[in-house]
Amino acid sequence: MGEWLASRDVDILALQEVRAETEDLTALLGDDWDVVHDPATAKGRAGVAIASRHRASIHRVAIGADDFDSAGRWLEADYEVDGQVLTVVSAYVHSGEAGAPRQEEKYRLLAGMTERMAELGSEGRLSVVVGDLNVGHRELDIKNWKGNLKRAGFLPEERAFFDRWFADGWVDLGRRFAGEMAGPYTWWSWRGKSFDLDSGWRIDYQLASPALAPKAVSAVVDRAPSYAERWSDHAPVVVDYAL
Repeated sequence: MGEWLASRDVDILALQEVRAETEDLTALLGDDWDVVHDPATAKGRAGVAIASRHRASIHRVAIGADDFDSAGRWLEADYEVDGQVLTVVSAYVHSGEAGAPRQEEKYRLLAGMTERMAELGSEGRLSVVVGDLNVGHRELDIKNWKGNLKRAGFLPEERAFFDRWFADGWVDLGRRFAGEMAGPYTWWSWRGKSFDLDSGWRIDYQLASPALAPKAVSAVVDRAPSYAERWSDHAPVVVDYAL
């Protein structure tokens, strides 16, 4: 990832599935980055982080019911930009499994996100939710959507949360800039020919609050040139904002 990061001129980097200790992360990124990190309760699982060229003024974790373990799943950091507060969220939603307890955990997180996003999107706040949300919202977001109608990641109950967010004014910047086309996908299985055939899923998002969305000027997926050059099964979603 280092070569990509060094060439991309990123100001704020949101990471998911970190699966490492904070000292590992800071050592890899170097002294030029301010890092906030929320590891999962179980070591080596989940984990979210935000690295920035500027120091976060405050960061917050935990959403949902008091008895729900959201550690390593939701991290907010506030940054001062031109006298305004910009809230950046790094989110990692469970992959889930239809009919299994892990799917109920996924729904609990999505419900907690809905409640918090209503607050983050209110009263002209500049907020963005960045991350691996593990849901393809529309048929355009999955190459083989017909074969996944009953699988976690494309269940009607999952997609309904996205419908609600967008009805409340949140904007899917990837879709806004791509338009009505298949993809661009952000995740491909390591197995088989998924990457070569571009048989992927669009499950990584930048969701902007109503106040922030008009300030976005571009959104792209940095898909690796070839299978051999991939450094993740996901591709970065890069959005530039005029702030």
